[in-house]
Amino acid sequence: MHQHIIIEPFKIKTVEPITMSTEKQRLEWLRKAHYNPFLLTSDQVIIDLLTDSGTSAMSTAQWSAMMSGDESYAGARSWKKLEHVIHDLTGYPHILPTHQGRAAERILYSLLGGKGKVFISNTHFDTTRANIEFSGAKAIDCPIEQALHPSVRHPFKGNMDISRLEKLIREHGAKNVGAVIMTVTNNTGGGQPVSMENMKAVSALCKENKILFVIDACRIAENAYFVNHRETGFEGKSYKEIAQEMFSLADGCVMSAKKDGLVNIGGFLALRDNELSDACTNLLIITEGFTTYGGLAGRDMEAIAVGLEEVFDRDYLRYRIRSTEYLGEKIQEYGIPIMLPIGGHAVYVDAKGLYKHIPVEQYPGQALVCALYRIGGVRCVEVGSVMFGTYDERGTLIPAPMELVRLAIPRRVYTQSHVDYVVEVFQEIAAHARETKGMRITHEPKFLRHFTAHFEPVP
Repeated sequence: MHQHIIIEPFKIKTVEPITMSTEKQRLEWLRKAHYNPFLLTSDQVIIDLLTDSGTSAMSTAQWSAMMSGDESYAGARSWKKLEHVIHDLTGYPHILPTHQGRAAERILYSLLGGKGKVFISNTHFDTTRANIEFSGAKAIDCPIEQALHPSVRHPFKGNMDISRLEKLIREHGAKNVGAVIMTVTNNTGGGQPVSMENMKAVSALCKENKILFVIDACRIAENAYFVNHRETGFEGKSYKEIAQEMFSLADGCVMSAKKDGLVNIGGFLALRDNELSDACTNLLIITEGFTTYGGLAGRDMEAIAVGLEEVFDRDYLRYRIRSTEYLGEKIQEYGIPIMLPIGGHAVYVDAKGLYKHIPVEQYPGQALVCALYRIGGVRCVEVGSVMFGTYDERGTLIPAPMELVRLAIPRRVYTQSHVDYVVEVFQEIAAHARETKGMRITHEPKFLRHFTAHFEPVP
């Protein structure tokens, strides 16, 4: 049977109530939150698409495993189980548990970074860039040209520009490159996948220049799905086998298990090199915890161990990718411009294309984020010049390459009726697009301003 309806490959056993609200209430809450949805409380939100990080619903197998969590400070059974699962997946000998992905980033990039160092990535995400720049190093994005054009279709828009990577290495000198980082899938670039062919080319270039090659692996299972379905020669391989091959091309990885680990907290750093691992282990003990728990409870490690196996299930990944595509396809029918092709964990709306009348210095992405919340109680995040814009020496905005809004889909949380509700909200957004006004920043911190900045509508 050719299946048209997306059926969730699970049954609902426990429910969490959603607090319904009126547009009048939401307008007041938005004003008190300074027009920044990060500053809203969860019970003020109807559909929460702010992030797919740590928002997954866990399975019965995960909840069951948590009951057997060994909370020993050193050498817990739960750690040995998690270590075995990660080693089997990555092949890396040194595995350091952390409480989440950005902790692994901080440990690794503070040691590799510092003034005069550069890090090159297909696109650095916000916390990665912040950890690198906080060390005094410079973060450089090196995506392929197609990645910067939302309407252009390319099967692997997450790929790195190999010729530009070679030029950057020559320009800065291989000894000054702290690491080359491949984010799979490329979150900032629209949740776009990276091909195995591109991974092999980057790996070979790093080996040739003796540069550390690191994978940001938080969505490695979703990336494996796209390789299986879009890249010749991988049709007969399992998703896990594809992920294992990808890991084999790098020197290590950082992973937030809050994404494809299907849990609410946790992460890890995994490495090949003994000396680098020793240095990272010292910093882990100082800042996170002992080497066999790294800031995690035993029950959390049990849940991650199960999640890292469940995430490669064929039925789950088909549902995951197809349900995300469904949202993108439906809002396109109302003329909403989106990043194409549709990514794995989120739909990215091209706010600059939707609000052509709003200049980039008035942050069209933030205007859309506020409109979605006001009209339907849908919370999401701007991935444009609020998140990645910088200023020149005169204080003039240097905008981001794209003005996107990310609708991140929590794993195993919402049903098709929830998604259909979001589609209805976008129908209203499209009908009143010309009436929407831009935003301006009234307060911002030095780093990661999108989390806590204050805004107000432009009169």
